[in-house]
Amino acid sequence: MGDELVGAGNGAVGECGDAGEENQVPRLRLGITKTKGVALTRKQRGEMAEAAFLAKAASLGFLVSKPWGESSRYDLIVDNGRRLLRVQVKSAHRAGEYGGYTFHAHGNTTRVYRASEIDLLAAYVVPVDVWYLFPVEEFRKYKSMKLFPASRRRRSKFEKFREAWGIVR
Repeated sequence: MGDELVGAGNGAVGECGDAGEENQVPRLRLGITKTKGVALTRKQRGEMAEAAFLAKAASLGFLVSKPWGESSRYDLIVDNGRRLLRVQVKSAHRAGEYGGYTFHAHGNTTRVYRASEIDLLAAYVVPVDVWYLFPVEEFRKYKSMKLFPASRRRRSKFEKFREAWGIVR
């Protein structure tokens, strides 16, 4: 098990399947924290989450671009056909207390992302392969979000943002 791109079918590593298969959705296998016995860095896990977002968004028909350099507060740009959206991608790889995954609405500083910097925060819960898509307006209320995608007992008030790809349209 590695950090390769895998298709839903039996295509070779790095392929998205046969050209004739319409329903194939590529996804990145990210439930790992090590590759070849070496621990992945936080940056590597972040890059893998960005690649997973790119694959998911492209499979839904969106055009996705990666800005050059590291100076912007957003990771990717999504073209929905009407406008360009600045997307910040976050990922969580391990559940905390009670099976919750915590996502912070800020980068290396504690300053929350602003509407002048991003349009959307995409939070990827790696072990359960679930996306939450938050419009930037949500960060005015919360600096962090605790999500419980696999729990039957605990529910998050953020479940309405689970797989909410409609807000990208």
